[in-house]
Amino acid sequence: MFIIWCLVMSIIGGTFTLDNGLARTPPMGWLAWERFRCNTDCKNDPDNCISDQLFRTMTDLVVDEGYADVGYEYVNIDDCWMEKDRAPNGDILPDRQRFPYGLKSLSDYIHSKGLKFGIYGDYGNYTCAGYPGVLGYMGNDAASFAAWDVDYVKLDGCYANPHEMDQGYPEFGFHLNRTGRQMIYSCSWPVYQIYAGIKPNFTAIIHHCNLWRNYDDIQDSWSSLESIIDYYGNNQDNIVPNAGPGHWNDPDMLIIGNFGLSYEQSKTQMALWAILAAPLLMSVDLRTIRPEYKAILQNRKIIAVDQDPLGIQGRRIYKHKGIEIWARPITPIYQSYYSYAIAFLNRRTDGTPSDVSVTLKELGLQYPGGYRVEDLYEDVDYGVLSPETKIKVKVNPSGIVILRCDIQRVNSFVSRARYTEFSPLHEVFNVRQNSFK
Repeated sequence: MFIIWCLVMSIIGGTFTLDNGLARTPPMGWLAWERFRCNTDCKNDPDNCISDQLFRTMTDLVVDEGYADVGYEYVNIDDCWMEKDRAPNGDILPDRQRFPYGLKSLSDYIHSKGLKFGIYGDYGNYTCAGYPGVLGYMGNDAASFAAWDVDYVKLDGCYANPHEMDQGYPEFGFHLNRTGRQMIYSCSWPVYQIYAGIKPNFTAIIHHCNLWRNYDDIQDSWSSLESIIDYYGNNQDNIVPNAGPGHWNDPDMLIIGNFGLSYEQSKTQMALWAILAAPLLMSVDLRTIRPEYKAILQNRKIIAVDQDPLGIQGRRIYKHKGIEIWARPITPIYQSYYSYAIAFLNRRTDGTPSDVSVTLKELGLQYPGGYRVEDLYEDVDYGVLSPETKIKVKVNPSGIVILRCDIQRVNSFVSRARYTEFSPLHEVFNVRQNSFK
């Protein structure tokens, strides 16, 4: 039996690899969980329960309200879509009352609108809300997802043994791969191991998953968002190297347009998620979102930073007295020089905007020919600035200013450049604490 198991695992390891051609930039779409949670009361709350109607409505709005035009393409179900019991043959079933036409019909509808369909499972006996998990039924569930033309699978980790995840997550990936249908594979593998005091094997995680969770679920509050910002900043040396085309760190959903974030704080999440090369998965009621929050979510210039083809995750390069500076190398590139997205974050609560003044050179921007600098929220063009130029920004409390600094000499050089030719990020970001005033 042991020999058979080893053979199976060697097949799994060799068959399901990250190089599945998917998620070359961070996935973008809409996800139900943060806004609609596990509301299954369609009798008393038919417009907001987890149901076929809800997902068709949101699909229509993603297209009709312009979200698809700027890159949002997935419509993802999260927990609570299932019957509490499996079919006699072990197949998983959508709730018959809330999804009366089945998930293939819903998938067909989403695809008919030019979008893609995502679904949720759990590597455990149960999902977090108590519905059937995939343990013991991996082949059944993978086959069902493929039959429903699923494009994206999130596998949670409730009611599971974290010590078994090094085998279990690759095994489910193997079953997904064996169906012959390409599906993005989103794992909660590392976060449950971190909770259990286990050091995740990110070499294996990168090999088997397209994206993964590292930290707590986001809640609808500024304090929750701050805790995620701190986690990614404080642990960036271990987190940043794992990101790249086809494999991404996932700091969780965008909560912009809900109840817990102010306008300034919403701008902060969008800008920092772009710096982090994070998946952009909105979780908001698209029927009622206010125009100013919709504009944040549809900011094409910030989305372009998030979707930059280099796929290099940004870093926090300065933190002092409530002021933080985050930077991400992006295209265009020339010789040994990157362009950059730079974010100035004000964590202070003293009620007045803070001035931050710094030269481009102090930020690590040293290309002699200079950079064209643009504010991505205010649409202010600073023109071409030399590395010695001092730039001054005014940042609102709990707010952010994000700049794009593009090298001017590009043309044919971009296609010939390779990321491996350039200096490590900790050398590029040679920033001193006393450089900023």
